[in-house]
Amino acid sequence: MKYHPSLFFIILFSILINFSSCAATGKWKSKTTATTIEYKATESQNPIKDYAGNYVTVVYLKNLAFKKIGQNSIKKDVKWLLSQGYRVIELDYKKNKNAKALKINEDIIAINDSISAGSFCNLNNCSQYKSYVLFEGYRIARDVSYFIDDPSVYNTPEQYIVGDSLHMDIIYPANAKVKVPAVLSFSYSNSYANYDQEKGKLTDAYKDQRINLAYTFAGFNDSFLEGAPAHGMAWAIADHPKYCPWGKGKPANGPNDAYKSYQTNPDAAQKVKSAIRTLRAFNTMMGLSDKIGVFGFSRGSTAGSMAIGDKKVTDLENAGFNIGISDAVQAAALGPGVFDYTLIYDKSNDGDKNMELRCPWVWGALDQNRELWESMGSYSLVETAATAPTLFFYNTDDDLYYQDQIGHLKNKLDNLNVPTATLVNYGKGHAIPETAASLNTLYSFFKKHLNSPKID
Repeated sequence: MKYHPSLFFIILFSILINFSSCAATGKWKSKTTATTIEYKATESQNPIKDYAGNYVTVVYLKNLAFKKIGQNSIKKDVKWLLSQGYRVIELDYKKNKNAKALKINEDIIAINDSISAGSFCNLNNCSQYKSYVLFEGYRIARDVSYFIDDPSVYNTPEQYIVGDSLHMDIIYPANAKVKVPAVLSFSYSNSYANYDQEKGKLTDAYKDQRINLAYTFAGFNDSFLEGAPAHGMAWAIADHPKYCPWGKGKPANGPNDAYKSYQTNPDAAQKVKSAIRTLRAFNTMMGLSDKIGVFGFSRGSTAGSMAIGDKKVTDLENAGFNIGISDAVQAAALGPGVFDYTLIYDKSNDGDKNMELRCPWVWGALDQNRELWESMGSYSLVETAATAPTLFFYNTDDDLYYQDQIGHLKNKLDNLNVPTATLVNYGKGHAIPETAASLNTLYSFFKKHLNSPKID
């Protein structure tokens, strides 16, 4: 069969158009290298989008200046990401000497800030809450279910009567040549069920918000988790256990917003322990280490602290998934959070007014229900020296009640001879460590207690 010449050019032009729509190249200004580096953005043939219609994106850092743990080729792993529906933006560091810990964290912060601002690599439609920075050799297990929520705990919205699955994302080296530990964080951005009054139905608008950039990685220049692979670690981030807007929630037939600004047990602890078991089961399946650390900040610290204690409570251990697998963690770094609710009346005007007012609405007066109040915090779960070694971090110009909470829990751990450390005044206010020195303190603590492999 013969083709008319004009048809040939039409076909060729169509191929070129399709090719150009799938991949674009350019230069990006790297803070890590202090130069411009090449990027290549490739669209998936079957892209996945978030609820807002934006593209779920992976920024893939390749040719870094340290050993790649995953043994697959870069080409194979990028192809896999594209097959999963991700837009992939490859940043080529060409083995620049600075493309390693801890300089690489500067670019992680810059990338997240740019995506959040809608301006990364000339793309303004990357998802604001489902986009990740990924190191070469790593893959993502997205939306791994770790617990089925009970709508009757927080009772909002009233139309939410069938529990959603809480999820975590696990970032792990594919086909790893060494066993690496994992660090798990509970998000300080809330996911929750949403009832759309105009549509007259529940929607997914606020599901899977665990890395909503404006409230997490970009909002706080948080590069700790995404930088963990440069220290020989996998990492995971889970939906916060309080599955409703942070300022809402009420007990059945109780006053509106009774749970404003705090979570409740046994619900929170059950979810935390189920998440750890789920992550450990996944690590075993993928040939990773069985050692797990917890990293927590703000409400994520309150949640994560539920993991460190060694006390066994049947109601907490026998709920959720993978029952029978250990829920122990081997290390934790906890920022400002709430660990013992019985402390909230110790001082006035120290930042915990919401809890002072509302906790009695749910748990009754403290002096008449002390045992119940104690059961709501992680302090009561710390029993012996088997508690996980813990590093506490905070700034002294943050709300004062955080210092009281940290000091109270640290004193208990010290009295039990549990290894502890502190990182103080690494920044200003309610903040996460972001300087090289402060991040090094965090990573070194985890590497020591999780036996992370050396990859420099």
